[in-house]
Amino acid sequence: MPAYPFHLSRIAAAAALLALTACGGGGSGGGGGFPVSGSGTTTPGTPTTPSSPQPTPDTPAPAAPVLRGVAATGAAFAGAKLEVIDQRGQTVCSVTTDGAGGYSCELPAGTTAPLLLRAQRDEQTLYSLSANAQGGTLNLTPLTTIVAAQLAADGNPASLAQTLQTDPTKVSDSAIRAEVQALMAVLEPLLQALGQAGLDPFGGTLVADGTGQDRVLDAITVSVRPDGAAANIEITVKAPTADGAPLSVQYRTSDEAVATLPPVTAEQLAAVPMPAQVAEFFQRLDACFALPLTQRVSTAANDQTDATGTAADVTGSACRTLFVDDNPATYVANGVAVGRDAQGRGAWSSLFRPGPTGLRHDRSNFEFFRTSGGQNDLVLSYRWTDVQGNTDNETLVVRNQDGKLKLTGNSYAYRATVRPVSEDREYLNMPDYNAFTTGYNISIDNRPDLDHVMVTTPWNQQIKFSPSGNLSYMVAHNANDQQTVTSIVRLAAGYANPATAGNLADKEASIYFVNPQYSETQIRTLQDHGVWKMEFFPVSGSPVVQTYRTLARAQTIDEVRQLKFAQLTAAQRAELLVATAANGRITFGAPSDTDPNNIDFSSEGGGDAWTVPDGALAPTSFSVTGRVGAQGSARFNDSTLVRNTARKVVLYAQGSSFNAMELWARSARQVEMKKQIGLYKGF
Repeated sequence: MPAYPFHLSRIAAAAALLALTACGGGGSGGGGGFPVSGSGTTTPGTPTTPSSPQPTPDTPAPAAPVLRGVAATGAAFAGAKLEVIDQRGQTVCSVTTDGAGGYSCELPAGTTAPLLLRAQRDEQTLYSLSANAQGGTLNLTPLTTIVAAQLAADGNPASLAQTLQTDPTKVSDSAIRAEVQALMAVLEPLLQALGQAGLDPFGGTLVADGTGQDRVLDAITVSVRPDGAAANIEITVKAPTADGAPLSVQYRTSDEAVATLPPVTAEQLAAVPMPAQVAEFFQRLDACFALPLTQRVSTAANDQTDATGTAADVTGSACRTLFVDDNPATYVANGVAVGRDAQGRGAWSSLFRPGPTGLRHDRSNFEFFRTSGGQNDLVLSYRWTDVQGNTDNETLVVRNQDGKLKLTGNSYAYRATVRPVSEDREYLNMPDYNAFTTGYNISIDNRPDLDHVMVTTPWNQQIKFSPSGNLSYMVAHNANDQQTVTSIVRLAAGYANPATAGNLADKEASIYFVNPQYSETQIRTLQDHGVWKMEFFPVSGSPVVQTYRTLARAQTIDEVRQLKFAQLTAAQRAELLVATAANGRITFGAPSDTDPNNIDFSSEGGGDAWTVPDGALAPTSFSVTGRVGAQGSARFNDSTLVRNTARKVVLYAQGSSFNAMELWARSARQVEMKKQIGLYKGF
């Protein structure tokens, strides 16, 4: 049996975007709204603050100024690390936002204005600014982040930390006021519809009750994407439209003129759910999974063993009432009904398994309306976390039934998803070809009863997908109608090393690239809420059409370059280089019950295999691709969940060799972040 000096070897069996969705977040603010006419006394970026009496010989000195407010994006920006950085570049306060997104910072003596506030949680960051250090109320929202991006020379709000030191006049009262007025002009149709023309995004009241500023934030989705030269901004109104097309405006921080949002009415916006209504649904979902297995389904023999059954076997009231008409039998999605068969298949099969007991759901947000059968159903995003620490971001569909949100399926026949994907592609043995790619992952289940699927993109290109061997997904066909090895439609690529000539598409002929590749400008013009059509052609029977809508667009290559990805540890990289030096792959011997093909992805001595830099999403999935037999035989892929706190993993490899590993994460905006580790030595 071959032995390897690193831990991707045969071992004995072992145990296993800056994109912002705007929504109110709770807490409270002080002071009145900022008068955009400039006639009032409250300046945006100047926190609303009560006057303090001057000390006299008989009175103590006033208390240190306190800065307080709310950080909100996609509901409360709870559990975020919030820092206040002053003009000297000093971090004068560091706290964690509470469950309502609230914070309070006592500013120490010597704090020098202007101030930059930064709240970071996972890959998402909110920014705000203050032109003074007097304390008061200062919020952090997608709107304050847009203003910060506009004031940054390169469109990246993070750059303002340096600007404060080199040219603090860039963050003056007048500069902030001008950018707020410009932003209010962009938002004018929305503000007029909601009666919020005097909105003050910095110091105004912010309470998660669906009124005032919170109602404005509930009604929009905001994306701020720096690309090194400017930031690309998109604001989308979540109101339903007759043709389903999103109401949005796109611009760059470097643009001299910016269009306003399309017209929208109060009647359209009335359908947008209140944050409390969305939160209440997920509280009910938590209550269902808080029940032991035997109280959720009648077919469970005990609380520790998987059960099988149908919708009729879901007996727990807290679970049944989650569905439309309080009946799980009304739910059908991707060709399956609620239940769990002997192979573990079924919609909401988690109801029949003990592992999900105690499952929690948070970071919920309303995304957009989905018209189905004459109903305007709602698509919600959320994060789930199980008792083992596994976590991920997902979406689901609900219907407003008598004031309560109820689960409803998509009524589709086949399972498929469309998500933007940003990739850091590392070639361990060919580092000059390390590259970034961008595109969309068109994940269609590999089913033998399907002949092929025709996918129509939002830019009206048709791409054929078809089943391929032992892969779990269908693969895209290139322009010559030949199968590639991937489900990802890549729009563009760029080498990490600018000195490397050519393009990755010239080397990686087996993966899919649009031809010609998209320019940065072309990608920037794609909308976040792009609509995709899939036409499924079964081996026998009539075609079936299904449509999908993304929450975010693919990022430009320059935007991807600004992102942080998980990276190999130095020890793991060194071990992989030694192990793959001969032929650029890992080859196993014949597996047995006592000595299976396990991939122990850890460094020598059980050390970490990867690190997660600040600002990067922690991987939640690990996968490998390789061959089932000798080199040139059929391909396979396999994957496993990874706890977001884990930095190593074990995966059983069904094949005899593999030459690529992937670490996957998914943002709240359903952007897939992929770290590819290629082991091969040639293309």
